[in-house]
Amino acid sequence: MKLLSVQVGRPRIVRWHGKAVSTGIYKEPVVGRLQLQLFNLKGDEQADLTVHGGREKAVYVYPSEHYPFWRKEYPDLPFQHGWFGENFTVEGLDERTVCIGDQFRIGGALVVVTQPRMPCFKLGIRLGKPDAVKRFHASGRCGFYLGVLQEGEVGSGDLWEQVARGNEQMTVLESYRLMTQ
Repeated sequence: MKLLSVQVGRPRIVRWHGKAVSTGIYKEPVVGRLQLQLFNLKGDEQADLTVHGGREKAVYVYPSEHYPFWRKEYPDLPFQHGWFGENFTVEGLDERTVCIGDQFRIGGALVVVTQPRMPCFKLGIRLGKPDAVKRFHASGRCGFYLGVLQEGEVGSGDLWEQVARGNEQMTVLESYRLMTQ
């Protein structure tokens, strides 16, 4: 279980169906180590704090193993880490095996898995595909959010050490399916 890439971004205004929309979904990989803070990664911002960021959604994680699927779905897109708005692109962790409440040490930080990501229309903006949210839901490849239990520095290449299992042992995918029924 490894942190392959760390991404941050700041909100920007984009045009969508003739309207100006503020979004923080555009994330770019960073070099070096960053401070993982209680509410987000240093240098990262969210456009709508009512649905992103905060204690329960400080970091969005997306498995690298999902990228080949999306390259087949949308062969015209030049996918790279961060394209789904994730802060962490990881290897060896996915929605079928990670449980809500699982705790991990990553670099100098301690985190807890809090919930699956529920995508909004801004995913369609990022991908330039109006059907992206529908396909995202159907795929079950949602990724998950982390809460920060202990701040610390993190960086690409850090290994994830599981230090506790969630009490309910409900996987992220099971939680996602319940939320999208």
